[in-house]
Amino acid sequence: MFNFKGAIFDLDGTIIDSMGIWEKIDIKFFEEINIPMPSDYIKIINNMSFEESAIYTIKRFNLKESKENLIERWNQMAMFEYAHNIKLKPNVRTYLEKLKENNIKIGLATASPQELYESVLKNNKIYDYFDAFTTLQEVKKDKNYPDIYLLTSEKLGIYPEECAVFEDILIGINTCKKANFKTVGVYDKYAVNDLEKIKNSCNRFIYDFEELL
Repeated sequence: MFNFKGAIFDLDGTIIDSMGIWEKIDIKFFEEINIPMPSDYIKIINNMSFEESAIYTIKRFNLKESKENLIERWNQMAMFEYAHNIKLKPNVRTYLEKLKENNIKIGLATASPQELYESVLKNNKIYDYFDAFTTLQEVKKDKNYPDIYLLTSEKLGIYPEECAVFEDILIGINTCKKANFKTVGVYDKYAVNDLEKIKNSCNRFIYDFEELL
């Protein structure tokens, strides 16, 4: 059932149903700065860290706000939702329990900062299932580079080729393939434009974690 020793999960859009929240935050943010939100904006920043997203947003829209203030602004908009409202995707907890029963190490590789991933995992009572956590802030590179996945596997003490990475975005899957990870594509409606490419690129694709039980 498990042909790997470690499982590395992306957070947003993979194990939590949060991408709609970020769309709401982005829409609200652009309303506040009185600029129409470009149709390509969400897809462009989807694999970036908060810091990279802030730098990109400030530069693209010529904002006077500092990077630090913009990150704090986004954090405040997101904190309540992550701590109270965002739920797991179906059957995630059951699958994590099954991994633990089979002594599979579990890691998180996320663009979300610690204050967000901790609050949403604890609110959904799965924080303690994880053996390691890595954010893009730690590695200073986005998911076009394998650094976040490699550091997570290192923290787990498992070679990349012995790890399966669960991702909902094409960039993450392609990056992991190049770094010799096994890849599991997870359906998310916000990545539907890349759906066929994701299916063709990953080792396995699922619409629901129940398929892996």
